[in-house]
Amino acid sequence: MRERLKQILENKSVLRDREFTLASGRRSRFYVDARMTTLDPDGAYLAAKLFLEMLRDFHVDAVGGYAIGADPIVAAIAVVSRLESTPLPAFIIRKEAKVHGTGKAIEGNFPRGGRVAIFDDVVTSGGSILKGAELVKNAGAEVAVVMALIDRQEGGREAITAAGYDFVAIFTKQDFGIRE
Repeated sequence: MRERLKQILENKSVLRDREFTLASGRRSRFYVDARMTTLDPDGAYLAAKLFLEMLRDFHVDAVGGYAIGADPIVAAIAVVSRLESTPLPAFIIRKEAKVHGTGKAIEGNFPRGGRVAIFDDVVTSGGSILKGAELVKNAGAEVAVVMALIDRQEGGREAITAAGYDFVAIFTKQDFGIRE
């Protein structure tokens, strides 16, 4: 499964043909457009299966992450977990709380008092995922683990673990032969 997911990422998501500006403002010679894989039927299924295997040791009540990178991941995990008779509900952390309706910063099936896993497609510095973890804690859940499809190996893992969270990624940039 892992090799097949890597092939899909290579074919659809890992771009190396020019210079890119990352969310941090830093320039890079590679970019991962992970949604091309996580919104692909095979890619979504394989990522969900692998993440579910990784989650077994963490005993969580729900899975969530920031919109938009985590949306397809946590939705796929929720569906595949149900198909495997181990249902895990999903939630999404908004970049900004709604100013209308319920005014929620966290949408979906958020388990106050429960344990959650927070996901991202690609982790670089870890800054956004740490903000999300803080929102989750302030809303009343415990962050059991942070998981990513790809760790760019640019300080994110270290920042996340320094903040006291376990961190697991399916791939690192080295898995794709990238040495920046």
